[in-house]
Amino acid sequence: MNAFDDLMTFQKDTGALGQIAGRLGWDQETMMPRGASDQRAEELAAIEGVLHARRTDPRVGDWLDQIDEASLDRAGRAQVREIRRSFTRAGKVPARLASEIARVTSKAHVVWAEARADDDFARFAPLLKEVLGLRREEGAALSDGGDVYDALLQDYEPGATAADLDRMFGALRPRLVALREAVLARPQPQALTGSFDEAAQMKLARQVAKVFGYDMSRGRVDKAVHPFSSGSGNDVRITTRTNALDPFNCLYSTIHEVGHGAYEQAVDADFRFTPIGQGASMGVHESQSRIYENQLGRSRAFTGWLFSQMTEAFGDFGVSDEEAFFATVNRVHNGFIRTEADEVQYNLHVLLRYDLERALISRALEVEDLEAAWNDRFEADFGFAVDRPSNGVLQDVHWSAGLFGYFPTYTLGNVYAGCLHEALRRDVPGLDDQLVAGDLDAATGWLREKVQKHGGLYEPRDTIARAVGAEPSEKPLLDYLEAKFGAIYGL
Repeated sequence: MNAFDDLMTFQKDTGALGQIAGRLGWDQETMMPRGASDQRAEELAAIEGVLHARRTDPRVGDWLDQIDEASLDRAGRAQVREIRRSFTRAGKVPARLASEIARVTSKAHVVWAEARADDDFARFAPLLKEVLGLRREEGAALSDGGDVYDALLQDYEPGATAADLDRMFGALRPRLVALREAVLARPQPQALTGSFDEAAQMKLARQVAKVFGYDMSRGRVDKAVHPFSSGSGNDVRITTRTNALDPFNCLYSTIHEVGHGAYEQAVDADFRFTPIGQGASMGVHESQSRIYENQLGRSRAFTGWLFSQMTEAFGDFGVSDEEAFFATVNRVHNGFIRTEADEVQYNLHVLLRYDLERALISRALEVEDLEAAWNDRFEADFGFAVDRPSNGVLQDVHWSAGLFGYFPTYTLGNVYAGCLHEALRRDVPGLDDQLVAGDLDAATGWLREKVQKHGGLYEPRDTIARAVGAEPSEKPLLDYLEAKFGAIYGL
């Protein structure tokens, strides 16, 4: 065997161990006994120690030095690119710090869930302070004296910088705010009322998951506090949640996670357990979940089909016809929760978090002042006050997991989804005729071919640019939102 073959054999074992760690995380969210949290923290810390040792193994550097990249094909060069990036980053982080981050974030997640249930930020704050301190330390080690937040951002969106995001988000904000104000000044479509059986919600959610191409023979749908997707290849699991008063929460959380899960199921099998055998970045990943959920799942055509399925599952639920149902699905409404936000306001929730976490990392804001800062910013942005921590600073899981730098990828994913939707409409004639029949094959097939099968073969922005034939821009998303909601609200 040559150096490249030796490296890839070693890397696939590392990738398989990473999948095992992910399965422990999935179990912690769905099945783990409550009393096992301390033991699970130690288990995750131990496996992270093994993974960190493999990522920093000197043999990886030796193999990389011996490889003649000119002799490799495109996939081989991409593998080397990603392994070199990971090896360089891992080598800057002490093993002690990597294990401590895994241990503390596992404990912090459990405490966050309890604090969220009890609306008690003070209970969570000490552990959040620990997590933040560890991530600041990691960012400093990775940044080589540069911007710490930019260094952390590379874990989720390689190549992105806060300066780039500031420009894009600065272009988004004025048009989003103007659209929000115009829409909320108009009469609102009716909201759903009544109670919807939660078992029936889960049954319909699993049906919808299959319609969107999620392969249940290689996946499963469970319930969790915060919906998520886990795994890759032949073991890709998603979770959703139910609310008796809001079946859309369940259905659209499921469609969103199916976008993530379908992406992982579609990556070229030859890439399995390798660095390019997964999504190109969190932003590209989010583009799949958001185009599934919004541009496809909330379209006038698809909601016509969904209306018939809802009627079959729940009987007469108080919405008169398909057109009224479309408006109800896309109703713009004040709310606290990011994951339940309508398309018009969703990105404003993300920009709030992005600004706060940058301030936390830079020490312009400390954990002790975070709840007040959140509440002040929320009232300024949305015009009403946060009523309790679970609707405010405690609502998201990300900071308990140490995922600083993750939030901006949600809006970046929306921007990418806008670009992909514009190209999908261009390339797939008669798309609405298929959606109204509940046929997603052409749409999801286009996404598999253009984006999903490539995994991490290309850099994130290049993945989108290749799919749509142009550099990513915020304009398609803004144009889509203004046209769609302008029509619904008669603007």
